[in-house]
Amino acid sequence: MPRTSADLREPRTRRHPLRGATPGTGPAVHSGVSRGTLGELFQGPHWEAGIPHISIVSLPVDKFSWCHFTVDPDGTEFDASALDTRHKAARAMSLFLDRYGLTMPPGRMTFHSELPMGKGMASSTADIVATLRCLFRLFALPYDQNAVTGILGRIERADSVFLDEFALYLSATQRVVRPLGAQVGLYACYIAEEGTVDTEAAGPTLLAHYSRLREAYRDCVDDLVAAFARSDATAVAAAATRSATLSQGVIPKRAFDMLRDHRAELRADGLFVAHTGTVIGYLFRRRPDQQAHAELSEFFLGLGHQCQFSQVGWGHV
Repeated sequence: MPRTSADLREPRTRRHPLRGATPGTGPAVHSGVSRGTLGELFQGPHWEAGIPHISIVSLPVDKFSWCHFTVDPDGTEFDASALDTRHKAARAMSLFLDRYGLTMPPGRMTFHSELPMGKGMASSTADIVATLRCLFRLFALPYDQNAVTGILGRIERADSVFLDEFALYLSATQRVVRPLGAQVGLYACYIAEEGTVDTEAAGPTLLAHYSRLREAYRDCVDDLVAAFARSDATAVAAAATRSATLSQGVIPKRAFDMLRDHRAELRADGLFVAHTGTVIGYLFRRRPDQQAHAELSEFFLGLGHQCQFSQVGWGHV
């Protein structure tokens, strides 16, 4: 758990000053924010020296996790109670403090998230990144992405939510294989099916599946990379559909067949899934109009789900 100023008899001197509150404005608040994902456009093997590694192209969504720290100028302790249910964020804080030789000042940390856990929306990774970004601001340190990836690598296999572009990314080693740019934007209509998926536990099953379908995954990722190279959102959606179809052989979605069969009728450009989660939905290269929103809502309600809409990626839709 994180060190607090009450844990040490002689707290370590901070090497960087805290930013104080402006007189008359109340306690200083420092915030970190991280977006989540709607799963992936692609998840499959990246082969190096004959060994498959899990690679992903995350689908960033405008849903976020926040970490806030409110300085208590009259307090004596750091209130870590908000970390009781966020063990990975607590671990990230401890690693950050160790890395920079710092101690938490008196104050209170709080969290807010739009990302449900266990659905494939990168909720735990977003919590970690939001926490680290909050700490960089709290201690007035320059943001260091290498520090973020180094800390993530000691905690979990992570999504690339800390990047501001698409990338083919090795989730276990926290390494970008190929940047894919920020030109493509899409629009998503999606649901989260019941249940949760343990991402870490799924690793061996995924790698065995990838080995059986090596050529199909190679063709899929090659097409996706080529689509990004020419900023072709339609081709990106088509490649995402192929990746989602391949994932049905290992972590299937119950609604997949219905979405596949009605895609053309609902004028969607593709399907996507959270490959190690429960999210599934449609991709559009252009934002659907009011009537299309209604038709999509009726379709998903017929499947027993309230759908949601969101822009995904960075390009304009």
